[in-house]
Amino acid sequence: MSDIDTRSVPHHAERTTGEATLVELGGEIDIFTAPPLADRLEALTAGRHPDLVLDLRSMVFIDCTGPGVLCRARNRVVARHGRLRLVTDSVRFRRGGPWSSPVGP
Repeated sequence: MSDIDTRSVPHHAERTTGEATLVELGGEIDIFTAPPLADRLEALTAGRHPDLVLDLRSMVFIDCTGPGVLCRARNRVVARHGRLRLVTDSVRFRRGGPWSSPVGP
């Protein structure tokens, strides 16, 4: 029997809906899982006017590297005149940070 809690294993699914790309993130974002996620978000925000929706409802843990990854993605989106939206049902996560203000039209 494995001691790994499968809810914590990082995973994501992507799909395009209209002009937006929806990325459903699950598991954990920590110092070990942040680099591949940062690379993927960089690729998704590389074009002109990126429209990205990050669904964080399946996240079970985000350490201090997670907000940094999200902020860098937000900064790239803003620089390219795009839009980034976060979906969460966590009151603690919605409480603050640069992502709590509207981005884009």
